[in-house]
Amino acid sequence: MDSQGGPYLNKSALCSPLGAARLCQIAMGCAVIAMVAHTAGFSGSHGFFCMAAWCFCFGMTVVVFFLDATRLHSCLPVSWDNLTVTCAAFATLMYVTASVVYPLFFVRAECPYAGCDVRNFRIAVTVCSILGTLAYGAEVALCRARPGQAVVGYMATVSGLLKVVQGFVACIIFGALANRSEYYRHVGTIYCVVVYAFCFTLTVVVVVMTVCGRTKAVRCMSFDRFVVVCTLLEVLLYLSASVVWPVFCFDTKYGSPWRPSSCPQGNCPWDSKVVVAVFSLVNFALYLADLIYSQRIRFSSHRPTNSRV
Repeated sequence: MDSQGGPYLNKSALCSPLGAARLCQIAMGCAVIAMVAHTAGFSGSHGFFCMAAWCFCFGMTVVVFFLDATRLHSCLPVSWDNLTVTCAAFATLMYVTASVVYPLFFVRAECPYAGCDVRNFRIAVTVCSILGTLAYGAEVALCRARPGQAVVGYMATVSGLLKVVQGFVACIIFGALANRSEYYRHVGTIYCVVVYAFCFTLTVVVVVMTVCGRTKAVRCMSFDRFVVVCTLLEVLLYLSASVVWPVFCFDTKYGSPWRPSSCPQGNCPWDSKVVVAVFSLVNFALYLADLIYSQRIRFSSHRPTNSRV
């Protein structure tokens, strides 16, 4: 018992649907890492990404579970509810990506020369990774704000979760830009890179402010209004980038609308340009949806019974 007469451990963190989801995350993460290290194996940039994603999410979940179970999160200068749902949403995206990339590059229908053990372990890794994805998704679903319920944190709303997805998609864009995209050849594509970097920074600032509990007010405006202003700016910038990037990459004056036949598979600048173009449109749609939904958040936040920020 602590000094206030309560239990030392947080029972709701252990004996609740949320606690069960986190325990499942830890179990699946441990199983995946153990099987990959034991027999399944990994190699190349894709394998290292999957292993890094699983290890990072496993470590993050262990820390979150420990802090929640021991109530030590109260010593941290952060909004715990916002932090945990942000971590869960990010881990869900990481696990989804790893669950697609790993079997795509490492699982084959036929058995390799070493026998079927490696293949079977890789299939088991994929299954456990998918189960881990479902566990993280379950945590997001359990923490997500619903109509008529008291709002605990901005990051648990649809608008807050979209911020995590937007940042993740921006990371995919940056990865494609770094992979021989040749963005430096034209002023228009350089402008697009600046747009991607600026919008990503703005999104990170909003998430950090929310997690750190700095949501009272921003200068002369409320936090809700600040989020709407930032999102509108990001929508306009991504709209311009979604138009400018394809023009300077696929127009015959600057590039090629078709994939060059001499371009090597897996190391082709044209492929990276397509990835950037596609995910630019994806992020534009996400920011637009965020802008539409953030109007509802701003309207409902003035009602004290539903306010979460």
